[in-house]
Amino acid sequence: MGLSTAFTELFDVEHPIALAPMGGSAGGALTAAVSRGGGLGLLGSGNGDQDWLARELPVLAGEGAGKPWGIGFQTWAIDVGAVARALEHRPRAVMLSFGDPSPFVERIRSTGTALIIQVTDLEEARRAVDLGADVIVAQGTEGGGHGARNGRSTLPFVPVVVDLAAPVPVLAAGGIADGRGVAAALALGAAGALLGTRFQATAEALLAPATARAIVEGRGEDTERNRVLDIARGSQWPAKYTARTLGHPFLDGWRGREDELAAAPHAQQAYQDAVAQGRIPALPQWAGEAIDLIDDLPSAADLVGTLAAQAEAALARAGRR
Repeated sequence: MGLSTAFTELFDVEHPIALAPMGGSAGGALTAAVSRGGGLGLLGSGNGDQDWLARELPVLAGEGAGKPWGIGFQTWAIDVGAVARALEHRPRAVMLSFGDPSPFVERIRSTGTALIIQVTDLEEARRAVDLGADVIVAQGTEGGGHGARNGRSTLPFVPVVVDLAAPVPVLAAGGIADGRGVAAALALGAAGALLGTRFQATAEALLAPATARAIVEGRGEDTERNRVLDIARGSQWPAKYTARTLGHPFLDGWRGREDELAAAPHAQQAYQDAVAQGRIPALPQWAGEAIDLIDDLPSAADLVGTLAAQAEAALARAGRR
């Protein structure tokens, strides 16, 4: 049957599925695999680190088979130069998340590149519409990694953004890890789904083996939103955005004491020492609430097709009831 939506038509992709541009883990191989599988791969550029991009972009070019792809940035962490350098590689889309996208919109649109803006509340959604986003990603709080401290759950948030943004296509994000979640996103009026944690648990993700195992073995109740780990590792993430992670010794020790931790350089040094000594993971183990649904580490290219088939089956079952 196939699931044709405004999103698949915009990017000429087979399935209404996109890779969340997860900084660090969504490298060239993973981005290429998702695009080869019929979705839209989005390279996780994060802060636009030039050395990282110089390493991952050739991988993407070599393995992408000429398929559409895009690149994502943490908007608060970049400048116009980072976007300009990315545009030289002719991505089909640039995705901006977490911060004010307005300084970068004109540069992106002047090249004919599609603009994707991720939003975590209705104020951000209205701004994305006003800025002329080609696609809006509505992120619920169930998702892994960073999101709004005071955001809303995916199920009620997505249809509100769909109504607000129409006719701009919306992707649902947050707590989607199988085809039933993709089907639910479509039923809510979204034009597709953007998945992060599910694609972290794949053969192509740039992920420490211990973290991949933790995702496969973890449960949704093992995750929680926090700022502790950003503060401990000296990250400058804006306080508006917390991160959903798996458990961590520093999280247990400093939960609810964020201001105290921020004023305790000895504790932050202790974190760095523990990382250097291999006693704690080098990065927080970002993971969403839907990790209960993840029990394997497939190829991302195969996974896209599996998700699409599951979504079609779920919608067919719903139609028979």
